[in-house]
Amino acid sequence: MADVLAASQHTSAPIRAASSLRTLALISLAHWVSHLHMLVLPMLFPYLKEKLGVGYVELGFPLTVFAVVSALTQAPVGYLVDRAGARRILLLGLTLGGLSLAMLGVYLTYTSLVVAAVLLGLANAVYHPSDYALLSAHMEESRMGRAFGVHTFAGYLGGAVAPAVMAALVTTVGGSGALIAAGLVGPLAALLLLVGNVPEVPPHPHALKADGTKAKQPNLLTPMLMLLTVFFMLLSLSNAGISSFGVVAFMNGYGISFSTANIALTAFLGASAVGVLAGGQLADRIRHHNLVAAVAYAINAVLVLIITFVSLPAVLLVAIMLVAGFMAGVIAPSRDMMVRNAAPPGAAGRAFGIVSTGFNFAGVVSPLLFGWIMDMNAPRWVFGTSVVFMLLTIVLAFFTEPKKKAA
Repeated sequence: MADVLAASQHTSAPIRAASSLRTLALISLAHWVSHLHMLVLPMLFPYLKEKLGVGYVELGFPLTVFAVVSALTQAPVGYLVDRAGARRILLLGLTLGGLSLAMLGVYLTYTSLVVAAVLLGLANAVYHPSDYALLSAHMEESRMGRAFGVHTFAGYLGGAVAPAVMAALVTTVGGSGALIAAGLVGPLAALLLLVGNVPEVPPHPHALKADGTKAKQPNLLTPMLMLLTVFFMLLSLSNAGISSFGVVAFMNGYGISFSTANIALTAFLGASAVGVLAGGQLADRIRHHNLVAAVAYAINAVLVLIITFVSLPAVLLVAIMLVAGFMAGVIAPSRDMMVRNAAPPGAAGRAFGIVSTGFNFAGVVSPLLFGWIMDMNAPRWVFGTSVVFMLLTIVLAFFTEPKKKAA
C-alpha cells in the first residue's frame, strides 16, 4: 500500500505541474488580448478620423471614457470575481470586449464608438482581478513571482505587437474588417480557456463558517491596500510620460531625430518586457518585495535625471533608456506580490481590483498632465516630472510591506 501511494504521488506531481503551466499560458493569453484591445482604437485613429469626419479631440474622448469606466468599475468587478468566480468573469470580459469591437466594425458611427469605449472599459476592468485571483489560487507558491512575471510579460507583448497587427489587418481587410478581426480574438481566447479547462478558484476556507454558511467578508479598505493603490498610481505615472510623450519630448527638447527617438523608446519598452521576466525570478527569491521597487526606482531616478538635464549622444541615450526600461520591468512581479501578501485570505480578486484602480486614475491624469507640459514648451520636464513620481514611489515603498501574518 505504501508503494502504491508513493507511486501515485510521484506521478501526480508532473500532472499538477502540467496543469499549472497550461493555466498560466491561458491566463497570460487573456492578458495579451487585454493589452491588444486597449490599443485597437488608437491604432485606427487615421481611419476613424476619415470615416467619421471628426477631429482628434473627439477621438480622444472615447479613450477618456474607457479610462474612467475602468477606474470606476475595477473595484466592484473585483468583488464580483470573488463571489461569482474568477474564471466565469474572465470569460465574460474576453467575450464582451471582443464583441464590442466587432460590432463597432459592423456598425460604425461616433455614438457606437463611444458605446464601444464604455464596453471596452468594463471588459478591461475584468482582467486584473480575475487573472490574479486565478494565478494566486493555482500557481505553486515557490513559483508565484515567476508566474506573475510571465503574465505581465504577455500583457507587454500584446501592446508591443498591436501596431503591427492592426497595420497588417488594415492593409489586408480594411478598417472595419480590422475592428471585426481584432474583436473576434476575444471570444476565440475565451473558447481556448474553455477547451483548456482552466479551473475555477475554489472557495477559501475562511469564506465559510463551521456550519457551512458564508462568513462575514473582510474589510478591504485597509490602510495598506489604500497605500498600494496610490503606489500603483505613482508607478504608472512614472512611466506614462516617457511611454506616451517620450518621442515628441526628445524631438522638441533635445533636437533628436524621429528615428533615433523611436529607437530610444523601443529600447525602453523592449527592455521593460525582459525586465519583467527577470523580476519574476527575483520575486521568488526575496522576502522584502518593496525594497526591489525602492532600489530599482532609485537607479531609474538617477538615469532619468541625467536624461532631463544632459544632452547625450544617441548611443549613450539609447543605452540609458535600455537600462531604465529594464529596471522599470523588474519591479512589476514584486509589485504584484506586495498586493497578494496584503490581501486577506480568499480576497485576491477584490484586492487586485482595488489597487488596479491606481492604474486607471493614472490613465486619466497622465495624458492631461504631460500634454500640458508639452503645451507649456517644457519637453525636458516630461522626464523631470517622471523623476518626481519615481522619488515619491521610493518613499512610499518603505511603507508598503505588509506586517507578518499570524500563523
